Amino acid sequence: MIRTKTLAAPLVVALLLTACSSGEPETTATAKGTVNIDVHGWVGYEAQAAVLAYLLEHELGYKVNRRKTNEEQSWRDFETGKVDVVVESWGHNDQKKEYIEEKKVALSAGLTGNKGVIGWYVPEWMVKRYPDITDYRNLNKYAHLFRTDKTGNAGQVLDGDPTFVTNDEALVRNLKLNYQVVYSGSEDALIKAAQEATKRRTPLLMYFYEPQWLFSKVKLVKVALPPYAVGCDDAPSKVACDYPPYLLDKIVSKKFAERGGPAYELVRNFSWTNDDQNAVASDMINEGMTADQAAARWVEENKIVWKDWIPR
Repeated sequence: MIRTKTLAAPLVVALLLTACSSGEPETTATAKGTVNIDVHGWVGYEAQAAVLAYLLEHELGYKVNRRKTNEEQSWRDFETGKVDVVVESWGHNDQKKEYIEEKKVALSAGLTGNKGVIGWYVPEWMVKRYPDITDYRNLNKYAHLFRTDKTGNAGQVLDGDPTFVTNDEALVRNLKLNYQVVYSGSEDALIKAAQEATKRRTPLLMYFYEPQWLFSKVKLVKVALPPYAVGCDDAPSKVACDYPPYLLDKIVSKKFAERGGPAYELVRNFSWTNDDQNAVASDMINEGMTADQAAARWVEENKIVWKDWIPR
């Protein structure tokens, strides 16, 4: 046995005070620290963020800060250090080029497992009444059905939040459609519009996406736009093709990837399905659960899915 000298009490106190007052702000999840997750404006994203937060807190012992903001702000804040994790990214090749390739302040932490789809949709009842309405080449014939006070003689394409990924204004212009894009302002507004159009049988042409719990409750049919081909959306102002299929990924700050330890490993390992995400989102919307309650329920019922995400 090796003997060590006993430190005098005042010296111990001094050393402890020095260690606890280093003045270094903790901005990344190191040694069971804090993880900063941004939450964007659609319920599927919120569901995924809630599950990750629950596991970080209850399985790994981290504190999680969740900040509601938009996608553009999150990308900027990878540079300022205010965000560690974006849990679901839809493309954003321009931001990836700027912040991942050029500024090197962020990087992809792998796929979420979700398959993303963006497109134009109409209620199923409209397809039964007007069978050819799902071909974009016939939309001008039906433009009068979609006129609103905001669009005059043009038909309306109802979009969501203007910060969402959208090519719709360019599509309307380049496909020479007698339509005008109107922004509803949120995912909630799109969902309510779809529900009302189905219930009241009122015409609706809307921008929408999957994964999304609403498809299990409301029957919507996708409009066939000109097929997507690699490169057809490279110039945003010239887009005249459908949206690409999206393999959604997670984006993290470079500092978090380097210093996040088990928290980063969990984020990197996370992978689930559209059905998983929709189950949590549906509990939030249709069962009146909070995001945390829905996440806890999913975690309890799906241990076989997430147990391998936890770092060993």
